[in-house]
Amino acid sequence: MAAVLGEVRLDELARTPELRDVLLRHAYRSVWVQLGLRVLLVVFVALTIGFVPPEHDLAACWSIVTGYVVWAAALAALTRDRGVAPLRWMWLALLVDTCALSALTLVSGIAAEQSWTADVLVNGFYVIPMLAATSLRPMVCAAIALPTLAASVVVSVLTQQANAEPWSSILLRSLVLAGLGAGSVALSAVQLSRVLTIGSLLRERTGLLDDIVSVEAREQALLAENLHDGALQYLLAARQDLEDARDSGDPASFDRISHALRESSTLLRSTVSELHPAVLEQAGLARALADLAAGVAARARLTAELDLADWSEPTAVDRVLFAAAREALTNVAKHAHARTVLVSLHRDGPDAVLIVSDDGRGIAGDALAQRLADGHIGLASHRTRVAAVGGELQVEPNLPVGTRIRVRVPVPERSASPRPARLP
Repeated sequence: MAAVLGEVRLDELARTPELRDVLLRHAYRSVWVQLGLRVLLVVFVALTIGFVPPEHDLAACWSIVTGYVVWAAALAALTRDRGVAPLRWMWLALLVDTCALSALTLVSGIAAEQSWTADVLVNGFYVIPMLAATSLRPMVCAAIALPTLAASVVVSVLTQQANAEPWSSILLRSLVLAGLGAGSVALSAVQLSRVLTIGSLLRERTGLLDDIVSVEAREQALLAENLHDGALQYLLAARQDLEDARDSGDPASFDRISHALRESSTLLRSTVSELHPAVLEQAGLARALADLAAGVAARARLTAELDLADWSEPTAVDRVLFAAAREALTNVAKHAHARTVLVSLHRDGPDAVLIVSDDGRGIAGDALAQRLADGHIGLASHRTRVAAVGGELQVEPNLPVGTRIRVRVPVPERSASPRPARLP
């Protein structure tokens, strides 16, 4: 299974158990088609010897037919276990088909002064390229088609005296067989392309499912972290102040309790808003980004600057842009050690462009790859989401210091997609 299509190889796909099962299933479907065509060839040669018997060596011809029938039955039995081993050697069976048909044609016609048996049997060579076309290996198909063509020409020449076939007929039949062989190679390549496409799509689906699970786990961990480091700390402080107030009746304790509860309420509203931004539906993306930036700036103690004046009406990609901005701002708050973050949103022709830049410590060239290898797939998952709607997400240095995340997404016409798009 070493066939290649672009950068995708069958042996690469076969390393995954799910994909291996899919490839085996498709390979055995081809084997069953091949077995069906071989039964047709067996019936053809048997009927030919029975109804158009040769003048000489009839017993030898029936011996070859009997051996071919037994061999075909054994080959069919070998494929019943549906393992990998029969598939590796199945192409050799095609050479046996060619040899058996060549031997039968020669025996039936080479010794006769006049015989139609060989003239009929030579038509069986047309079936062999179709047998080869059922494989998923175009090179193997070509390796079978060429010997089949050569055998057909040699047999036709050697039996030409017995059936008095004109040389022009031999030439024309050989041309047809050559065309059929070329077509079988092309058909095998098409089958391989389809199987590889199915395998690639299944691999991508499996990868996306894994990404979804990882993203869900990451979002849950981030939510737990935000609640623990924010609202929960204020609630714990309020409980402690409440115990102190019971003992001392100090008015300052009640003031601290009130402040802690207000901060907890603010943080909880901010967290809930980030998870399900109702303002995005009601007031639009610009307002939602402003609230998001304000909440992140308050938690991270940095200054948020906004450039959202050029954005007004809702679009079908608002949710994608909001999710990317939330991820970028979260990274700024957690990793950048920045003092200022700028959020810019504008239209550039048919595209929407979102820029989140900071003046923090920046990201090293190999930092993103290393974080992805360590299981931090936040930006990588959003890059996939942006790509799914035809856009791109770029991470680049923000001169003189910091990092800039640029998201460019094509905006569909409102008539084509009147509702905001959900995240893929």
